[in-house]
Amino acid sequence: MGSYILKRLAAAIPVLIGVSVLVFFIMAMIPGDPALAILGSYATPENVAKLNADLGLDKPLVQRYFIWLGNMLTGDFGRSYSQNKPVIDEVLGRFGNTLILAGVAFVLCSILGILAGVVSAARQYGLADKVITFTVLIGISIPSFFLGMILIILFALKLRMFPVSGMYLIYGGGGPVDLLNHLVLPASALAVVATGVIARLSRSAMLEVLRQDYIRTARAKGVGERRVIMGHALKAAMVSIIPVLGIQAGFVVSGAVYIEMVFDWPGIGQMLVNAISQRDVLLVQGGVVVVAACYVLFNIVVDVAQAMLDPRIKT
Repeated sequence: MGSYILKRLAAAIPVLIGVSVLVFFIMAMIPGDPALAILGSYATPENVAKLNADLGLDKPLVQRYFIWLGNMLTGDFGRSYSQNKPVIDEVLGRFGNTLILAGVAFVLCSILGILAGVVSAARQYGLADKVITFTVLIGISIPSFFLGMILIILFALKLRMFPVSGMYLIYGGGGPVDLLNHLVLPASALAVVATGVIARLSRSAMLEVLRQDYIRTARAKGVGERRVIMGHALKAAMVSIIPVLGIQAGFVVSGAVYIEMVFDWPGIGQMLVNAISQRDVLLVQGGVVVVAACYVLFNIVVDVAQAMLDPRIKT
């Protein structure tokens, strides 16, 4: 298992380098001058040129990339133009909020999706199966940001059960109850689509396993139905379900960008949108690289978990 983990980590290096190349050169192609954005439209050409030289923006593009990459490998992501603070401090501060939002949504969609898929497969063509299938189709069809607005109107503005916005940076806010109060609506909106996808694929994986001979043998030997479903079928189906969870984790993190804007959630998605509008190149580059690194790391964890359930995957 140790060699398998090392191979997966080694395979992640070119992926991260590719991400760094893409984000650096895409940001370099965006029209506009960062120095002019910092100094304002009344800045003189001399001051703009001097600031560009101070920021290293007068160097050739390829040279700037390697300087940025080298600094980043030592932990220096540069300094945010718009926030006037180290990029890594701003990114990590915001990323904590995004991890909480995406993490809670991911746990919700994983539990509810697998549970719905198992019940639906165990009651195939029954009333529970039809209700779950209909509900899942509705959930998959509604965009997260639209659902978020519906939740705001219904539960925040009409019923006044939860706050519309007002979430704070996680290290400087209220207690667990206050945090949970702010989490309910955005996490629910973010989890719905992923729950539907996981439920549908969990149902398919469970049905495939339930048709296997060893399941029939277990039932013929008098093993209880609950033990057959939860003890035998679900364990085997998890080999197919875990990769789906890994993919959905990525969608949940990327979907958090929209939800953060709808609920004014101070996470990395909101930070990236603001940084792009302010032409804060270093902040965008640092944020994207950190998100990509976490996404790659999570996929490695998923692959390792899958290999632990089915050792044949390592070969």
